[in-house]
Amino acid sequence: MLEWKRVRSGIRPVPDPTATSMVWAVAAATAFALVAVFNFLDGEGDPTLDLVAISITAALVSTGARLTAAPGTALLCWLVLNVYATAPIGALTWEAPYDLGRIVCLLAAAGTGTVLARLAHARSAYHRLTP
Repeated sequence: MLEWKRVRSGIRPVPDPTATSMVWAVAAATAFALVAVFNFLDGEGDPTLDLVAISITAALVSTGARLTAAPGTALLCWLVLNVYATAPIGALTWEAPYDLGRIVCLLAAAGTGTVLARLAHARSAYHRLTP
């Protein structure tokens, strides 16, 4: 199959974002690893520490992503957090105010990571292109 690509010349002012599927895969795998480590270290305790760690991870993983990847990143991280860090372990549950707050926290972290990275890239590109 023939794939058409645009030929670019010169300096690319802002780096291309990472593929959304790659961002989602890394976010889910990292969230699962964090929850597994926290469950091993402190057992099935309060998932607040898990939420904070996964939110920071979602923000870091989202630095190379498009903004449209943030909702999927937050949802995947929430699924891992809900199934493996919140009692009963291994069951998907829904408690509206509690789970909605966690989803909003994860979405805010993923969106903030993406926006801050895009602003930093745009600022550095501006400084590279202006005399």
